[in-house]
Amino acid sequence: MPPTHTPQTIRIGLLAGEPIRLEGLTMVFEEPPTPGKTQLVPVIGTIQELLANPAVEYLVVDLNSSGGGFDTVEAVRRSRPGMRQIVIGPENEDELILNSIIAGARAYLDSSAPPEIVRQAIEIVVSGSIWAPRRLLSKLIDRLLNVPDTNVPTEPLSLTVRERQVLELILTARSNREIAQELGIEERTVKAHVGRLMRKAGAENRIELSMRALAGALPPEPAAKVKES
Repeated sequence: MPPTHTPQTIRIGLLAGEPIRLEGLTMVFEEPPTPGKTQLVPVIGTIQELLANPAVEYLVVDLNSSGGGFDTVEAVRRSRPGMRQIVIGPENEDELILNSIIAGARAYLDSSAPPEIVRQAIEIVVSGSIWAPRRLLSKLIDRLLNVPDTNVPTEPLSLTVRERQVLELILTARSNREIAQELGIEERTVKAHVGRLMRKAGAENRIELSMRALAGALPPEPAAKVKES
């Protein structure tokens, strides 16, 4: 008889000041458990209780009802730098979204996101990637690499155009095959780009590459002037 695999249990803190918002967030976890799949368990409490609970490694923060707003995101980063945050807030607030992710959030969803989308975002974050509007990923990488967001020529970027495109898709948890299809290139070419990105970041795997990129840890070496493949 093959050995049984005990699925991992991950506890997700829920921070929302309004009971109706908190009730809506708990609906995210009503999906029946899937055998062998990571189980997501909600933990409700005050920000002090959740930060003090070592079993809570992820935190859903509702900016609309958490009381402290964006300050809550920064407070969590200072108190628990390793805690990954999923932020829910106003839509189309690009600066707020960028600042939230730079301040430690690993996902940003607008307040109207249905439970299944919130759960999908949580699962993406648990996998080591981020969830954010695609239109903002390039700006996000620019800021994390301390590269001015301007069309005026400046110092060379540390990444080639294609490497930046591949990194953006890695951050959204795309596989090599999906990246190849998205960019219209061969899968082996994607693997080569991923390998170069990991060497530049000093990362041993894709998750570590994502985390180092989000922390702005890619070294500022000039991009090679080569034809993109």
